Amino acid sequence: MANPTAAMLVIGDEILSGRTRDANMHFLAQELTKVGIDLREVRVVSDDRDAIVAALNALRATYDTVITSGGIGPTHDDITADCVAAAFGVKIDIRDDARDLLQAYYESTGKEFNDARKRMARIPDGATLIENPVSIAPGFTIGNVHVMAGVPSVFQAMVASVIPTLTGGAPMLSQTLRIDRGEGDIAGVLGEIANAFPDLSIGSYPFQQNGAYGSNVVVRGTDGAQIDEVMKRLSDTMLTLPDPE
Repeated sequence: MANPTAAMLVIGDEILSGRTRDANMHFLAQELTKVGIDLREVRVVSDDRDAIVAALNALRATYDTVITSGGIGPTHDDITADCVAAAFGVKIDIRDDARDLLQAYYESTGKEFNDARKRMARIPDGATLIENPVSIAPGFTIGNVHVMAGVPSVFQAMVASVIPTLTGGAPMLSQTLRIDRGEGDIAGVLGEIANAFPDLSIGSYPFQQNGAYGSNVVVRGTDGAQIDEVMKRLSDTMLTLPDPE
């Protein structure tokens, strides 16, 4: 049986402008791989209502799980929660449980719980809160969509809260073989092996070192025995190739 699938929607002009480098995709991919959920697609969209709604509806209709990052803060351009509500066709307003969490937090720190901060308590109808032990402001889950902050430390904490609630599959395994040959020398062999093992992902990642070309061949899949067989076949085949000129 195929593993469950997931997509990620990264939201924010700061990502697309290059002001901020996204670190959340790398973290999420690793965490999903551990529990056997295949991250199949990542989209990055600007802080534009129509773009967010369209991307979200497309992804949630295609994949088992969608995780968003960014755009749930206190400023005017944090519009993700409103866009999610629009995508699901539900109302959004300040919710008591989210407001109480934030109010208690800001009172404990001596900061004013002003209107801007109250915006972070606006939750679409029917959603459940995602715990945020870092800065308290919650994310939320509605349908198969999990809405999280963009700040890496908060995003990671929210992922840790959500992952145990997801249905996983077989954990993804991988092995890597360094081959000191150019990709042109090994492409035919890799193609033949890939055709013989359609359930595995076989990728070639070239490098250049000290003027010589090589490739790291990565074999990924859920069947450890098949991966071992491919690695042995690769190693044996490389020994039979003529020396590079």
